[in-house]
Amino acid sequence: MRFQRLDLNLLVALDVLLAEKSVSLAADRLCLSQSATSSALGRLRDYFGDELLVVKGRSMVLTARAEELIEPVRAVLDQIRSTIAIAPEFDPATCDRQIRFMASDYSTQVLLAGALAMIEAEAPHMRFEIQPMGDSPIDTLERGQIDLLLTIDYAISSDHPSQVLFEDDYVVVGDAANPAMEGEMTREKYFSLGHVTARFGKSRTPAFDDWFVRRQKTQRRIEVVAPTFLSQTSLVLGTRRIATMHRRLASQMVKVLPLTLREVPFDIPPIREAIQWHITNNNDRALRWVVERLAAMAQEERGDISNVVPIAEARRDEIAVQFQHNHPNMRGEKS
Repeated sequence: MRFQRLDLNLLVALDVLLAEKSVSLAADRLCLSQSATSSALGRLRDYFGDELLVVKGRSMVLTARAEELIEPVRAVLDQIRSTIAIAPEFDPATCDRQIRFMASDYSTQVLLAGALAMIEAEAPHMRFEIQPMGDSPIDTLERGQIDLLLTIDYAISSDHPSQVLFEDDYVVVGDAANPAMEGEMTREKYFSLGHVTARFGKSRTPAFDDWFVRRQKTQRRIEVVAPTFLSQTSLVLGTRRIATMHRRLASQMVKVLPLTLREVPFDIPPIREAIQWHITNNNDRALRWVVERLAAMAQEERGDISNVVPIAEARRDEIAVQFQHNHPNMRGEKS
């Protein structure tokens, strides 16, 4: 289809090229060869009479004209997707679709692993990609690089639809032979011990519990910073160190590792795990079906959450504002 000599299929390629600023990365996202993507870039350059992407050092940068095109091209494609494109009939038994998640290893372990196994039985041809949490998850969602974002509700955007899946709280985890884990975990003992914590992305963004405990009057002594939630368990084994972990994940780990759990000796607000998708995909039947299956699995895998104490919504809103202020990039904002 052409409009004033422009092949409208090239708009999709242009949108991805402007986002990635790389022919090879754009080719991967478009599922095209690098030569086909280079050819598309050549035709776009000819149409616009502009280089659009130029080599600078070891990378490519956008020309001024290309910068001007980013938002209009994205707006046109979003309009087409939401108002013109006719959604095909969705049948999970025959759907051959790739769904891209961004999720932490915690979310993958306590929810996605079981949910994707359940989905396989109903949708055997559906494919999934799970990307690790990055520095700007909302920006990644808005650029179309993922379909579903699985994260705490404090980090989601009010600009896009979302659904809360489950709640979880925190426990202290330590080696079963660690003498410090004998008896009740007191506040004094907790802050006297060395800690293992997890931080993520290039900016080493702290997990919610790490951020919250930093706001206490007494500070923890962080002796090891781990790259994932799961690795915290291995890093406390054979040591006197402890880790503060989600109860659902910790409860799974004590079944396979010589670990023991104790209650956190002060109040940490429970977290709510939520799923979010782009507003232009609100009528995507395949995505909504996957979300329904995740919600069903979350209800089945409630785990031992009898100790989860809800907090008032006003208090939750206050914490959300503080968390979002301290982590603007997580919500696609500029710091």
